[in-house]
Amino acid sequence: MKQNVSAPIYSITPFTLLDYPHQSACIFWFAGCNMRCLYCYNPEIVYGKGRITFDKALQFLKSRVNLLDAVVFSGGECLLHKKAVSFIKEVKKMGFLIKIDTNGSRPDILEELIQKGLINYVALDFKAMPAKFAKITQSKLFIPFAKSLLLLLHHTVPFEVRTTVHSDLLNKRDIQEMVFFLENLGYSGNYYIQHFINGSSTIEKLGHSFKELENQNIGTEKIKIHFRG
Repeated sequence: MKQNVSAPIYSITPFTLLDYPHQSACIFWFAGCNMRCLYCYNPEIVYGKGRITFDKALQFLKSRVNLLDAVVFSGGECLLHKKAVSFIKEVKKMGFLIKIDTNGSRPDILEELIQKGLINYVALDFKAMPAKFAKITQSKLFIPFAKSLLLLLHHTVPFEVRTTVHSDLLNKRDIQEMVFFLENLGYSGNYYIQHFINGSSTIEKLGHSFKELENQNIGTEKIKIHFRG
């Protein structure tokens, strides 16, 4: 997968109140990804090339100091980029909170960011258990994901776990297995189920997704299910 090293950011969302809990933020959408999730609604970001340099992104942030609380690094997969750590360090120096949206495939980079105290919040995408992971993501990256999850469980950086559900790909039993997996590793708290948005342009052509899980009892005493979308 080729990256535009000189201009790694595909686009910037200048303002959001939805993507960082209780904070105003902007989003940097990094081009490129090492997964090809069938339901991905950002194919232009996954397959596309970046258009915005780090210098231009920093110029944008200078105009947002004292206006925004946080910067969300998303994509694509933001942690794939060679200079991601140094860039995040520069953004952190400006006084912004840092949130990372990640598929968990780069536990080494995630650990470096944690050790250097550069991140404040992580959203970790739990795609599926191994039996369906390769089919859904078109990758063999479950083990790195699991390492990232364990890493977060052993540190104090606040994080959430989230799963996008298309009814053709994941069912109640799958989610129950994922909840059981999380609980066995010691995770407790919120688990966000994101309904696939019908009508989206996706990597794979999929049928209509039905919201079959909302009336199902799939949470546990330790893990509370919250639905989005």
